[in-house]
Amino acid sequence: MKFLKSALGYFLASIIINGFWGIFTGKLGPFGGYLAALFLTGSSWYIAHYLGLIKHDEDSAFIDMALAIGLSLVVKGYLLYGINSVISSIPTFICIAIGAILGGYVSVVIEKNIEAKKLKKKIRDVNSEIIDNRCGGELCQDKL
Repeated sequence: MKFLKSALGYFLASIIINGFWGIFTGKLGPFGGYLAALFLTGSSWYIAHYLGLIKHDEDSAFIDMALAIGLSLVVKGYLLYGINSVISSIPTFICIAIGAILGGYVSVVIEKNIEAKKLKKKIRDVNSEIIDNRCGGELCQDKL
């Protein structure tokens, strides 16, 4: 059942964004793209994640909607224009892969930095507790 709910969530996100993005940009130009990104992606996220169609672990990344929408656009291009549309998109796929690799690397560096700061704070707290216990139970900076 979880798979079917998730598939429905991905399907709705793809239909909403693929179906209405062109309407926003066709009528409002580039500004319509910004509005579409705000309203369509936001409403898709609300339906899929906040309402609980797609369940995630606490430590998982929310890249699933982008993957579903991207795959639906590739399939749409293939069905409408044939294999040449997919082949002509290969440079874009390469750029997406490079961006994903760089984004993942930056995420790992940030995560390690956050963990290092937490460890330093924990060590500082433990050292303060040891010093406190040696001084008689209260933090007595004057006895040091």
